[in-house]
Amino acid sequence: MLRLDQVLKRADRDVSVHPTTRLPGTNHIVRDMQDRLTAEEKFAVCYADLDHFKEFNDRYGYQFGDGVIRLLSRILRDIVRGLAPGGFVGHIGGDDFIFNVSVTHLERTCDEIIQLFDELIPYQYTVEDRKAGCFLGKDRRGNIHRIPLMALSIGVVTNQFQDFEHPAMISELAAEMKTYAKSLPGSKYVVDRRHQSPTADIGDSFRERCGSAGSYAVAG
Repeated sequence: MLRLDQVLKRADRDVSVHPTTRLPGTNHIVRDMQDRLTAEEKFAVCYADLDHFKEFNDRYGYQFGDGVIRLLSRILRDIVRGLAPGGFVGHIGGDDFIFNVSVTHLERTCDEIIQLFDELIPYQYTVEDRKAGCFLGKDRRGNIHRIPLMALSIGVVTNQFQDFEHPAMISELAAEMKTYAKSLPGSKYVVDRRHQSPTADIGDSFRERCGSAGSYAVAG
C-alpha cells in the first residue's frame, strides 16, 4: 500500500509539472496558496511575466524562446530556494510564472531576481541587437516598431493588509497587478498595499484600482 501510494503521488506530480521547465503547474500553485491560507501565515504571491517575449520569439524562433523560459525558471527557482526558505515556484504556462514567499523575504527575493534577470537576458540576443538595445519588429497589425530587450514584470499581492478566503481571489488580484507592472518600462515589481478587500473595488475602473496610492512600484 505504501508503494502504491508513492506511485500515485509521483504520477500526480509528473502530470502536473510543466514539460518545458519541470516546475509545478496550476494545481500545485493553487494548493500551495491554500496551504498558506490555512496556516494563516503572512505571504506574498508574485506573478512574473516577460515583456516583449512574443517579439523575441518571432525574431529568434521558438527554440530560443524556450531557452529564455528555462533561463527564467532557473533564476526564479534558484533565488527563491536560496533566499526564501519555504518558498514555492510554479509555472502557469508560456512566460507566466508564480512564486510564493514569506512577506519577510519578498523585497530581497524580487530585487535579486530582477537584478540577475537584467544581467543575463541581453546575452540571449545577437551581438548587434544587444549593442543596439533593441531590434526592429512588427506588431500584431504589421507596423514596424523598435522592440526593446526583454524585461521582467512582477505583480505582487500579500495578505498583510487584506484577508483572502480563497486562492482565486489572490490569483485575480495578482494578475491585475502584473498587468499594471507591464504598463511600466523596464524590469520591476509592483506590490499591492491597499488595506481594503479587493471585492470592495469591483465598480472601480482598472486604472483607479491599480494606479491608486495604495500600490507602489519598485524598479530593478
